[in-house]
Amino acid sequence: MAESISRALRDGASEGEHAPALTIKDSIASPFGFHVFTHLLTQLSSNVLAGKSQSRGLVLVAFSRSPSFYLDLLKKRGIDVTSSQKWIGILDCYTDPLGWKDLLVESGNNGNLSNEASAVANLCRNVKDMDMLFSSIIELGKGIVGQGKVRFCVAIDSVNEILRHASISSVAGLLSNLRSNDQVSSIFWLSHSDLHEDRVTAILEYMSSMVASIEPLNQSANGQRCNWESLPLLERSYWKGKFHVRFKRRNGRVRVMSEEFHVEQSAINFKTVSSEDEIVNRSLLPKVQFNLQLSEKEQIDRAKVVLPFEHQGNGKPIQIYDGRRSLMDSKNEAEPLSTGILQTNENSSKGEITYFRDSDDERPDSDEDPDDDLDI
Repeated sequence: MAESISRALRDGASEGEHAPALTIKDSIASPFGFHVFTHLLTQLSSNVLAGKSQSRGLVLVAFSRSPSFYLDLLKKRGIDVTSSQKWIGILDCYTDPLGWKDLLVESGNNGNLSNEASAVANLCRNVKDMDMLFSSIIELGKGIVGQGKVRFCVAIDSVNEILRHASISSVAGLLSNLRSNDQVSSIFWLSHSDLHEDRVTAILEYMSSMVASIEPLNQSANGQRCNWESLPLLERSYWKGKFHVRFKRRNGRVRVMSEEFHVEQSAINFKTVSSEDEIVNRSLLPKVQFNLQLSEKEQIDRAKVVLPFEHQGNGKPIQIYDGRRSLMDSKNEAEPLSTGILQTNENSSKGEITYFRDSDDERPDSDEDPDDDLDI
């Protein structure tokens, strides 16, 4: 499933459609969203370098980590960053997001960026202005791939940091403008869902074509989630969880997939859920007080029940219960009208309707208006 997301980000946007967008959300119960973000960032960077992606460049908007951190991360994972100026650009919103360090820059302090980071990073000093932030992302991308129809992808490492300085409507407008830009092939961002209201998460998910949720795998005996702080340090360094992905198709249908992941130090690995695990997970579902399916014995017993007015087809004349007397009593009466035995003439081509009154007090049918005594 993580591979499906990587392929969707790699293939990019179709002609005349918005770029695919991915929301990665986690919580304090399973805080591995950044591991998923860096995994997808590494996969996409590898595809861009190999020329397998629709995009020919990558713009990373860094809010929670420095540009040097990301370049070191890519280098450790085997990505060639020596030619990073040709395919990646980092918008540094981490060093001086509000422009408070201008005096330090004037005094000769350049933010302690490495030479590699300084070559690919552009400093953003006002993250409150969404229009300026959008222009900086687009200009940085065009500086990598040039003008025309060549596309680049955008990665935002923390939407929560933007929401600290701007409203959700402004952030939604920024993401929408990036998706609809002709040169953006795909976009994905990370959100910590328990740091803001549920409606903010709902808005971010609504704007996304894919939503990846990270949830804890282990639960306590009473169904509550395990306390993270009570776990030993060794168990924390190797932790498991569930990775749920919801794909929104163009025809309006939604496809949901799930798999497991485990984290070893800084690396994250995914594996599909086996059939045995599915059976175990199904057995953990809460018990209900009813069953929608019948057992074999219940099906046999149901077939033996004789329903009212049901003809069993045993070769005997059709007996119809008239609602007043039992079927056996009707056999002892002589009149065909009372016995309920339908007299049919096989040689006759005319039909016959037999009527049984519900009670002896019922008035016979007439042409009189039954409501003629009402003063209407």
